[in-house]
Amino acid sequence: MKLAQLLGPLTGIELHGDGTTEIAALTCDSRQVRPGTLFFALRGAAVDGHRFIGAATEAGACAVVLEDADFKPLGVPWVKVPDSRSAMARMAALFYGDPTATRPLIGITGTNGKTTTTYLIEAILAAAGLPAAVLGTISYRFGSTTIAASHTTPESTELQAALRQLADAGAMAFVMEVSSHSLEQKRVDGCHFDVGIFSNLTRDHLDYHGTMENYLESKMRLFSQLLRPTSGKPQRRAAVNMDDDYGAIIAEHAACPVITYGVRHQGDVRAVNVRSSVDGTSATLVTPKGEIAIKSALLGRFNLSNILAAVAAGIALDLPLTAIKSGIEGHAVVPGRLERVENSSGITVLVDYAHTGDALENVLATLKELATGRIITVFGCGGDRDPGKRPIMGRIAAGMSDLAIVTSDNPRTEDPFRILEQIRAGIISATFPLTGDGQGRIFPPPQTEDLGEVGVREYAPDDLKNGFTDKGFVMLENRREAIGLAISLAKQGDIVLLAGKGHEDYQIIGHTKHHFDDREEAAAAFGRLAH
Repeated sequence: MKLAQLLGPLTGIELHGDGTTEIAALTCDSRQVRPGTLFFALRGAAVDGHRFIGAATEAGACAVVLEDADFKPLGVPWVKVPDSRSAMARMAALFYGDPTATRPLIGITGTNGKTTTTYLIEAILAAAGLPAAVLGTISYRFGSTTIAASHTTPESTELQAALRQLADAGAMAFVMEVSSHSLEQKRVDGCHFDVGIFSNLTRDHLDYHGTMENYLESKMRLFSQLLRPTSGKPQRRAAVNMDDDYGAIIAEHAACPVITYGVRHQGDVRAVNVRSSVDGTSATLVTPKGEIAIKSALLGRFNLSNILAAVAAGIALDLPLTAIKSGIEGHAVVPGRLERVENSSGITVLVDYAHTGDALENVLATLKELATGRIITVFGCGGDRDPGKRPIMGRIAAGMSDLAIVTSDNPRTEDPFRILEQIRAGIISATFPLTGDGQGRIFPPPQTEDLGEVGVREYAPDDLKNGFTDKGFVMLENRREAIGLAISLAKQGDIVLLAGKGHEDYQIIGHTKHHFDDREEAAAAFGRLAH
């Protein structure tokens, strides 16, 4: 494709040089440049891509897109644009044949619930005769085609290449998790969304965004800018969770009609006659197109919210209620989202990705409603990420579990013991010892409605050799040992929650990924007990 053809959707640009230059590849990474590559100079938080223009042209870049003409290259055409990131996203879409221009695209953004909702929508679309590709945290996939996911939303050039590959494999629709980073960095600016879903907004990624206001503003771009009706897609819709405090703000600023949903809020899509058990959830769903009775294997109020989000998307796409019902009821459990680890001990072991305070609280609230025995929670917090959520998650885990085992998640380059101490500080902060026996201390829990009235005892690992009776927590940095301890302490009827890593099959220590899968570790722990 010629350079001038790729500039079609852009405004406010200056082309210097030969617009008939043939473009064979796109990249913003000078290390990936080959002859015939169009290089985009992007400004980053730490590195300015303009400084690599020379290296890119030496490697064979045939043209350059930039913002600062002071860095203009010698000997090749260059294009000055107001925003290199947005330009790259839109040009990448054209380069790969604009795969979302002619296929339905549903984007889901929010702190929690995105992955489960994508799986539900995929099932609904399949029931409606629209086989869909899913681009999410776990992978980008369609049928037998799977592309490993390194980020929730990849760089725009990689994203459009993946969309093209999935479309060529036969995908007739796309369901995409849209991260706040991708919206902030304009990676999805070349995508043509039909429906945008807002699930919720709770504390996460503040290491990047700084404040909740900035986090909200990033999410808002999907609804205020990328869902504006166009001649190609005039019937765009937003589906907004009105149970969330930020839902009303999103709905107010949406550039298209809004379908509201909520478990508590009386939205356009809502649930009545809700029944929950360890086997799943049943309810009657009220929609603008009529009512449907559903039964789902998904557990809990937060998953009911995910179901309502998927139903709202189906309504926005004007899909038949029969297809919506069939998709919801035929949906299998998402990997790493309250995923069961089968065993013959009568213990319910669940692996969940809950890695924010809100997600952990939602999961534990669900388990408390369903539990007949004790709840043992194994969790940690990732390193090189927002440290402010660590004490919050500590309070939630210790307050809502019978025993919380605080361990490592992905410590990355941080000292894992420092992370554990920050979690511990949240459990014991603003409290005073009720008793002290020289081996453990007992503290009152955080003063919130959900955390109850019972004191929380700090155990040492050796204190638990013969089990435990008091509500408490223990620090055990080694995650394998922590999972083994939880399994060994559990009795028939108890629930063991392994939280934070979910589908991940690795643990990041330093800069290295080591194979580690909570599901495998739990199964191995049962195996050791059997011998």
